[in-house]
Amino acid sequence: MSDSITTGTEAPFAEVITGHADALHPEGFDWDPNRQAFLVSSTRHGTASIVDGSGRITPLVTDPDPRIVSTVGITVDVPRNRLLLGYHDLGIGARSTPETNLKESGMAVYDLTTGEEQFLVDLALGPEPMHAADRIALAEDGTAYVSDPAANKIYRVTVEGKAEVLVDSQALSPGWELGTGAGVIGIRVHPAGYLLAMHYTTGLLARVSTETGEVYQVELEGGPILGGDAFALRADGTMVVVSNKLANENGEDAVTVLSPVDGDWSAAKTVHHQPWPEQNPTDVLPTPHGDYVLSGRPEYLFRGETADDFVLRRI
Repeated sequence: MSDSITTGTEAPFAEVITGHADALHPEGFDWDPNRQAFLVSSTRHGTASIVDGSGRITPLVTDPDPRIVSTVGITVDVPRNRLLLGYHDLGIGARSTPETNLKESGMAVYDLTTGEEQFLVDLALGPEPMHAADRIALAEDGTAYVSDPAANKIYRVTVEGKAEVLVDSQALSPGWELGTGAGVIGIRVHPAGYLLAMHYTTGLLARVSTETGEVYQVELEGGPILGGDAFALRADGTMVVVSNKLANENGEDAVTVLSPVDGDWSAAKTVHHQPWPEQNPTDVLPTPHGDYVLSGRPEYLFRGETADDFVLRRI
């Protein structure tokens, strides 16, 4: 699990790593300590690929299952040799169809070594007309928590693939009735056992009990992070957040570092903030080579175009 990684002594990667592939458009990434490489998802193709320190790309998961249109969240589960992918269809994937658009939504589980599919978990749970399973937070016991910003939910999935709704994320903030942007995208499991979750539209942060699903708003002394898309927990106890304005006109392409005021994330303060040079960063990841931010050119897809490059830039 890469939520908190202490910098090691490996040869450093470049500050900027540029990958080139046919319209890959990765939205999420994780660190594979076995390969000493990044693994990236693909909003356009619904795949997973290996990216080394030079930007060289090697396919790992090329699942032909038509339900997997876009892969977004990606999480490495080293103890169980698994790769977990959140998948959905927002109509911008190459395999999108009217039958799958905003309907197919779930978590796919693969062998981390071979990329072979083990099983899919359907996460179109509940009466909502739209679903879009997104990011995956992994607990030490292998339990996965998956955000669904289209249906305002967070799901809990056991190692065996049994899924249930943990919480309806409307409780995260009072601003969802604005009807813009998205709900909860970024989620992580804190070492103390609770979830931290961020609402993309309102930028509010919450603690979520993994036992009861109760939601507690975290007081942000610097104000909400509008367009907060993803975050990571560092080994020093701080949180690094990436924000964008892809679906939030009030958002900012930026990196913000938060520190808990009291250690238990009932309140937090901003200790660092910097605008980001690439448009629409969507994920951030601590690695042995530093903290990297992913910019996968999603704005191209939403205007009906594609791009063949993406950038990983160290903070």
